Amino acid sequence: MIGPERGRYREKVDKLVAGAEAAEEAGFTSIWVPQIPDEFDALTAVALMARATTRVEIGTAVMPIQTRHPVAMAQQALAVQAVCEGRFTLGVGPSHHWIVDEMLGLPYERPARLVRDYLEVLNAAFAGPGPVDVENDSYRVHNAIDVTDIVPTPILVAALAPVMLRVAGEHASGTILWMADERAIGDHIVPRITKAAEEAGRPRPRIVAGIPVAVCGNDEVDYARARANQLLGHAEYSPNYERLLEQGDATDVGDLLAAGDEAAVTARLRRFRDAGATDLSFRILPLGPDRDARIASRRRTEAFLTTLADAL
Repeated sequence: MIGPERGRYREKVDKLVAGAEAAEEAGFTSIWVPQIPDEFDALTAVALMARATTRVEIGTAVMPIQTRHPVAMAQQALAVQAVCEGRFTLGVGPSHHWIVDEMLGLPYERPARLVRDYLEVLNAAFAGPGPVDVENDSYRVHNAIDVTDIVPTPILVAALAPVMLRVAGEHASGTILWMADERAIGDHIVPRITKAAEEAGRPRPRIVAGIPVAVCGNDEVDYARARANQLLGHAEYSPNYERLLEQGDATDVGDLLAAGDEAAVTARLRRFRDAGATDLSFRILPLGPDRDARIASRRRTEAFLTTLADAL
């Protein structure tokens, strides 16, 4: 995962580009860019990263659908795909009530139905170039799209609840997750989305598990988990995440953290793979009392993760 870091605005573009170049050079297969409510536009970030790379897949994790009409999202996504030359994956989701309702003042009602209706328009647009004629409960669209026909653009949905997993299986290429531990993936997510995809005649879905990671001493794991809860913990703001946590053994993001020495981290990541995750998306958690220590921690974790392709 690479996202806009907090700090000086004038440095954000250079940092995004440098991060993408470093990830590709290190051998990562994918880069996932979050859409933070008050931060840099993720689709613009993907386009910047694409111009600085040649091989790595780049995707959003994820774009909230309420802020863009599906035709506008399709136009921008297809334009980004043209920049990526076929390496772009669009991750979308219904976000959370505290963002959509409380921050943006938009309705947050029946999000699964909205996602289904939104995907119907996106899929029609991505099937082009050509006319997009879709009428459903949420949209009435009669609009031609003529941007690019490089490759079909895959769509991943941030699907957590049973209805959303069914929608993702029926109408998308898979799901991209956060706050899902091994048991939640193996017992809740994989069976539901796979069954829906099979019944819809779609290929086996892609399941991208977002996992915070920190390589550290085994005696530092408790500190690392407390740090993860401090920096990444926000499940208490979202009923969506709270319900997902109930499907597994984790109670907070600290429990999801793959932390410890190299052997411990490898073993934890293998459990995610064995639960049915097809992709592991790493959110590196730097540790240490000062900036230099955190930079060294990030580099240690990142360097180790680049060696895991054969192990996983």
